[in-house]
Amino acid sequence: MNYLAHSFLSFTDGQIVGQFLEDFIRNKDRFSFPKDIQDGITLHRAIDTFTDSHPAIHEAKKVFSPLVRLYAGAFVDVSMDYFVANDLSLLSLAGWKAHSLRVYKVLNEHEQWLPENLKRMLVKMEHDDWLYNYREDWGIKFSIQNVLNKAQYLGKDIPVFEAFLDNKNILQECYYDFFPDLQSHVSGINSLLQLENNV
Repeated sequence: MNYLAHSFLSFTDGQIVGQFLEDFIRNKDRFSFPKDIQDGITLHRAIDTFTDSHPAIHEAKKVFSPLVRLYAGAFVDVSMDYFVANDLSLLSLAGWKAHSLRVYKVLNEHEQWLPENLKRMLVKMEHDDWLYNYREDWGIKFSIQNVLNKAQYLGKDIPVFEAFLDNKNILQECYYDFFPDLQSHVSGINSLLQLENNV
C-alpha cells in the first residue's frame, strides 16, 4: 500500500509518523524512536507483508508485470491509493480532506523525528496535497511517474499509467477483494500492540 492507505490504517498520531518513517530508515534505527512511532513502523511492515501475500494483489500485479516485471508491486501500491481515496464508504470527500490535512499536521508536529529526505518530500506532499488528490487520475499519474523516475532499471516513458486506465475495473475489483481483509488484519495487529503497551 502507499502513503494514503498507510496513514488511514493508523490509530494514533505516533503510528502515522512511524508508517511514513518505515520507508526512510534503516532497520537498526527503528528502536531509537518513541514506542508509539515504533508501533507505526511495525504496523507498516505488517501491512506490507499481508499485502504482498494476498491473492487479489497477485492478480493486480498481472496488470503491470508485462511492462515492469518485478516493479509491478510498487505500481499496485500506488493504484490502491486511488481506490482508497475514492472509497466513500470509508470517509466522505470532506472526511478525506480532513484526514489529509491531519496527516500533514501530525508529520510537521513530529518534524524532529523525520530525516531530511522525508522533510523535503513532506513539503511537496503538503503543497500539492498528494493524499487528497490520489482520488484524481492526474494525481495517480503523477505518483506513477514518480515511481518510474526513481526506478533504476526502468525507462521513464513506460506506459504504466495507460495500463492503469485500461485496467481500472480489474484493479478496482482487486481492491474490493483485498482492502476489507487488510482492515481486519490491521485491527488485529493493533490490538496486539495495545496489549503489549499495557503490559
